[in-house]
Amino acid sequence: MYSDQEIEKEIVDKGLTAPRITPDILDGMITASAYHVFPTTTMTVCCLTLTNGFNTIGHSSCASPRNFNAEIGKAIALRNAKQEIWALGGYLLKEKLFQGNM
Repeated sequence: MYSDQEIEKEIVDKGLTAPRITPDILDGMITASAYHVFPTTTMTVCCLTLTNGFNTIGHSSCASPRNFNAEIGKAIALRNAKQEIWALGGYLLKEKLFQGNM
């Protein structure tokens, strides 16, 4: 699986420079993150706060409690919360392009 940075490098290497959301733009939209592991579960939730105050969440869960690792759970929940931002950022960019604001 490609990381966001690896995908961005490939996009730049191919000269695909039309307006787009980049990993740096996405990361710049995040002002805070908070995590919660529900007691007696393997469920980890990540809540990201964006610059405009909107929140997105992602979660992770492990089928076997013996495989649970809090740091891995946080990383997966963060990745899933960021996926929500990609969709929202893409929509916002498309709307700006549609309105002729870019």
